Amino acid sequence: MRDHYPQTPPRDAALRLDLTTYPNGLAPFTFNDTIKGETTFTLKQAQSEIGDFIVGRKDSGTSYHLSVVLDDAAQGITDVVRGEDLFEATKIHVMLQRLLGLPTPTYHHHRLIRDDMGKRLAKRDDARAIAKYRAEGATPNGIKQMVGLAAV
Repeated sequence: MRDHYPQTPPRDAALRLDLTTYPNGLAPFTFNDTIKGETTFTLKQAQSEIGDFIVGRKDSGTSYHLSVVLDDAAQGITDVVRGEDLFEATKIHVMLQRLLGLPTPTYHHHRLIRDDMGKRLAKRDDARAIAKYRAEGATPNGIKQMVGLAAV
């Protein structure tokens, strides 16, 4: 019998969570953010705003979303601090936590640190490390102010 599947999966082959297959009984979804307060969203909102999201790829295993949810639960994480650019991704994480019966941590989405041109500072863009700020005389409180963890 001839094999109808390629020997190597296509690089873009992905496993997505089809939100249309879940009953509305899963919603509403709620999580607490120490800055934005309680956030609640429905399955219908998630379907229109986020759509089906990738939970795994044939060429790389699980997605960031699934990995971070499983890692946080396995490590007993109760509080997550991240940039406000990941606020929408948190909705994906909350849905996965609910579907997998895992606890939902408290979140703190801080404002982003930006350079003089307004570009966000990120390690993927070779941004400066906190150690460089400290070497230049920045105090711990000054760094906290830059990320929104302390009053200016």
